[in-house]
Amino acid sequence: MNQEKIGRFIAKQRKLKELTQEELAEKLDITKNAVSKWERGLCLMDMSLLKPLSEILDVSINEILAGEKIEEKDIEKKSEENIIKLTELVNLKSMKYGIVGMALFSIALIIISFLKDIPMSSIVSLLCVYNSITFLGRYKIRKDKTDLLTGILFFIAVICNTIAFILT
Repeated sequence: MNQEKIGRFIAKQRKLKELTQEELAEKLDITKNAVSKWERGLCLMDMSLLKPLSEILDVSINEILAGEKIEEKDIEKKSEENIIKLTELVNLKSMKYGIVGMALFSIALIIISFLKDIPMSSIVSLLCVYNSITFLGRYKIRKDKTDLLTGILFFIAVICNTIAFILT
């Protein structure tokens, strides 16, 4: 998704409707700063705003996501492109949040283990539990068998580590 192109398109359509950023923001029940960020290409709107935005600007959701007016003959092609780009965007965001979450969780666990003198095997178990939950949650949404297998393997690692901890 080309955020800058989408932003320019939203700004152009808003101006054609003779709306200020503040008026558009008010109609969408968001801040003027959010509209400004979209129009400058700094970020995309929350996807729940696509339908009301398209109705206010009198354009299709496809046209917003493409960042341009779409001719009748190109609608199907652009729809498929937009769906693929949205899917890629969602995957990138979920990966980014997962990596950041895992990094913060790991740092917190390492700090706690040093402060409380907790054995590293406990830390490894907690990390594996976190990863197992993360991958199984992703499987529930995406139905990707790789996520399921990874989640199960992390869960098995938790069980093995717990058994080893009990036996030692």
